[in-house]
Amino acid sequence: MTTVSEIYGSRKDDHVRLAVEQHHRRRAGHEANQFDEVRFVHHALAGTSEAAVSTATQIAGIDWPATLFINAMTGGSIRTGEVNRGLAIAARQAGVAIASGSMSAYLADPAVAPTYRVLREENPDGFVIANVNANATPDMARRAVDLIAADALQIHINTIQEIVMPEGDRDFSAWPRQIERLVQGVDVPVIVKEVGFGMTRAAVARLADLGVTTVDVSGRGGTNFATIENARRPHEDFAYLGDWGQSAPACLVDAAETAQRRGVTLLASGGVRHPLDVVRALALGATAVGVSGYFLSILEGEGLDALVSTLVDWITQIRQLMVVLGAPSVPALARTDVLLGGHLAEFCRLRGIDPGSYALRVN
Repeated sequence: MTTVSEIYGSRKDDHVRLAVEQHHRRRAGHEANQFDEVRFVHHALAGTSEAAVSTATQIAGIDWPATLFINAMTGGSIRTGEVNRGLAIAARQAGVAIASGSMSAYLADPAVAPTYRVLREENPDGFVIANVNANATPDMARRAVDLIAADALQIHINTIQEIVMPEGDRDFSAWPRQIERLVQGVDVPVIVKEVGFGMTRAAVARLADLGVTTVDVSGRGGTNFATIENARRPHEDFAYLGDWGQSAPACLVDAAETAQRRGVTLLASGGVRHPLDVVRALALGATAVGVSGYFLSILEGEGLDALVSTLVDWITQIRQLMVVLGAPSVPALARTDVLLGGHLAEFCRLRGIDPGSYALRVN
């Protein structure tokens, strides 16, 4: 008889294998995405001094030394526990925050606790984020936070993934009420994130009503969980959902004004391929930028040292791009001039947003 931990472990191993395959294909093909439709206006005399630039940011009232973080990935099996070990070591050595993958496997079977606890064991002083789904009870959320001595709790919402997942949920009507209970029921800051299909201004406003103050828009273009779950279906009959959702740039331009008005901090993830994409997201209103699949593919394909080197290089290059743009801080990037083109500009127009307003922000 198959145990609960074996069911969860098999699914988690499938997710890692399929995610790595996706990102290897993308890296080999240099796949474009909507970040390419965000271009900076080059002001030749805008540059500042690298010594004057800081990549630090603040999330939920807590200072982060870097605006880059390793976003939620995995846990729940022997293999994924080793992945988490590598990610935690890389986060510690590079000085970046890290989010756990969904901790549902631990909440169903405490025997897999070590595959998550390693995130804190290998990164005792870092900023570590626990992760539960919107069906978790406050008690379950507190258990997840306590297991890894988490500094924050991430609640992932993933209706498309659940619908395509053969064993997924089919009722999401209680999620808003559940999120509100979780915000009220834990003693750490709460971040609500999509898993790669994006957030709209309406979703951000609804989350603000529920007491959420930090939202990761997590747009289309990175790890595609509709495609991953479809590959686990016997007939792969949900292939038509492969391009569902909005990109991170589209989410940011859609939700930035609402977020500012409602006091919500936006994070961005989904389709981030290099430091320029990080800076683009920050210029569109993100406060920090998360990366999952790309970093996972480096860890799995090239090893821990390569991932640490990549993280350090990214932080350095983010700072150097800020130097060129004359932005001494992360908030200053949101005052730089950017040109929105192609499908992204069309998205703006259809949503009642003037793309031209982003091109004329420098006085």
